[in-house]
Amino acid sequence: MNVRIVAYARARELLGAAELQLEIPGSATLAQLRQHLQHQAPRLGELGASLRFARNGTLAGEDEILREDDEVALLPPVSGG
Repeated sequence: MNVRIVAYARARELLGAAELQLEIPGSATLAQLRQHLQHQAPRLGELGASLRFARNGTLAGEDEILREDDEVALLPPVSGG
């Protein structure tokens, strides 16, 4: 199935792209997507557990199952005040 990845801030830098279109196995979870992305871009692992996901505009847990044509945003921690 195809999913669109949108990366912001530090996640974009570590991934090396602002957007990606990926083909992943059906019924993949966000945790499996994280593993896939870290395999492609190992430096993304620098964000560790602080990297959060939004699926189709809504914050999502890593156990959430992806669907065809989902948009997944990679949300790194935000600093500042």
